[in-house]
Amino acid sequence: MSTYWCVVPAAGRGSRFGSKVPKQYLRLGDKPMLLHTLERLAAHPYVAGLMLVVAADDTSWAQGLFEVLGKPLLRATGGAERADSVLAGLRALPASVEAEDFVLVHDAARPCLRSADVSRLIEQAAPAGGGLLAAPLRDTLKLAGADGRVAATESREARWRALTPQLFRRGELETALAAAVADGVSVSDEAMAMERSGFAPLLVEGAEDNIKVTTAADLALAEYLLSKGVLV
Repeated sequence: MSTYWCVVPAAGRGSRFGSKVPKQYLRLGDKPMLLHTLERLAAHPYVAGLMLVVAADDTSWAQGLFEVLGKPLLRATGGAERADSVLAGLRALPASVEAEDFVLVHDAARPCLRSADVSRLIEQAAPAGGGLLAAPLRDTLKLAGADGRVAATESREARWRALTPQLFRRGELETALAAAVADGVSVSDEAMAMERSGFAPLLVEGAEDNIKVTTAADLALAEYLLSKGVLV
């Protein structure tokens, strides 16, 4: 059975959340959200180890933690943008992770990841050369005008919401992210960087409750989902 390292960028400030503490360190029940996320990943049999990327001035992370659920946990220092942080994490992976090996990248603020989704992503995206968990849009989409009124109704056909984890070969993703940084292009996820490099990542449908915590309401929902033990 192949196993995969996972890069977890956690160098952001979470400014949209409005908390003095970076949102990844807000508590969900008895532990920080970030630890929930790491444990969800480490519990998967396909995950070999975790590369956590934190800010240079991060004082919240438990510096003495070197493994999660028996899986190695390494740390790297991130940068100002997501691409900088993921790139730093990729470059800090053990030498045993070769350029042709696939790696996972997962948001620190997605603690409700289902194990079945990780399995599906690896099983479908690896043979396709790379891909990402995503969810098809189901709501009606409205284009807003400058006055805050509806300017048009947009088609939701073939539109998906990008989720994480995303799965790509270490070398190809490193090259794609480095090119985006060099070109001054701010990529919102790893798939966007790969698209710029000519790849067409596979969309693998994932659970709708793999939410990214960006508001207090999201935090409450994540706590509820985790407390019910329904995320399998």
